[in-house]
Amino acid sequence: MKILIASFALLFAFAAPAFTQERGGQAPRGEQQHGGSHDVGGGHVPAHGPPPARSAPSRPENRAQDNRSADNRAPQGRPQEGRPQESRPQEGRPQEARPQDRRSFRDQPNHPEVPHVHHDDTWVGHDSGRGDEHYHIDHPWEHGRFPGGFGREHEYHLGGGDRDRFWFNNFYFGVAPYDYDYVFDWYWNNDPIVIYEDPDHPVWYLAYNARTGTYAHVTYLGPR
Repeated sequence: MKILIASFALLFAFAAPAFTQERGGQAPRGEQQHGGSHDVGGGHVPAHGPPPARSAPSRPENRAQDNRSADNRAPQGRPQEGRPQESRPQEGRPQEARPQDRRSFRDQPNHPEVPHVHHDDTWVGHDSGRGDEHYHIDHPWEHGRFPGGFGREHEYHLGGGDRDRFWFNNFYFGVAPYDYDYVFDWYWNNDPIVIYEDPDHPVWYLAYNARTGTYAHVTYLGPR
């Protein structure tokens, strides 16, 4: 009898892990889905913004005629329902990117093809440096500086709008036209957003979407 009981105990010890795996047993928090610290989104909020870029990576030639006619005044836009609208470059904003300007940001097979942040707080894609003309503005701080809080202790929720002009609480922002394609899947009426200061382009801020794990350059357009 003792031998029989011991045999059943040994069989259960080997079978239990397999049973748990078949029933969808979960890995520890932060190590699910995409490979531990390289996960993206899912509510993670970085403890800090990106470091200053050391050097600019090689890029395709920018064929946009002139990005320097910007005065940082965004027009009212129609809600997008989560998809980018086809639009011409707007007066008062840097020009929207063309396909030949783009690079790949997919550093892992299942990561977004846009700038994003890993769960170990590595910022992917913020490395163009201070000389990036895509973020040049002729009249910086036209609407003042964002008076709200920065970083993970200040998570906001989008209250409406679109990529040209969105808001949360009593603050208006607009996405840089060069970054329009980076926010195609944002929900403008409820996504969780955290604002970080940009160490390379001080006129701009970085809006991080905790749901998608992606971010874009945004500019402050004043109080609502």
